[in-house]
Amino acid sequence: MQTEREKARTEAAQRGLYRGGSEHDACCVGFVADLKGRQSHRTIEDALLILRNLDQRGAVGADPLCGDGAGILIQIPDAFYRVEMAAQGVVLPAPGDYGVGMIFLPRL
Repeated sequence: MQTEREKARTEAAQRGLYRGGSEHDACCVGFVADLKGRQSHRTIEDALLILRNLDQRGAVGADPLCGDGAGILIQIPDAFYRVEMAAQGVVLPAPGDYGVGMIFLPRL
C-alpha cells in the first residue's frame, strides 16, 4: 500500500507539477529547475541571478547589507549529509524522510 507521500510523488511524475487550480498572481517569483532532475551548480547560479534581479520586489530594506529573508530552495545534498553525519555517529533515514534547516543567530 502506498503512503500519501508515495501517491503524491507518483502523481507528480505522471502529471507534472503544474496545477492550474493553484494559479494566482505571484509578483516577483522566479523558478529554475532541471527538468530531468539532474543536480547542477549551474541551477544554483541561475537561481541566485534571479534573486539578485528581483530587487524591485519592494522587500529590500534601507540597509543594503541586510537582506529581506528572500532566498532559494534547493535539493538536500543527501550524499554529503550522509558522510558528514556518519562522521558524527548519526545515521540518517531514507532520502525524503528527513529535512534540514538553517538558522542565523546574531554575533555576540
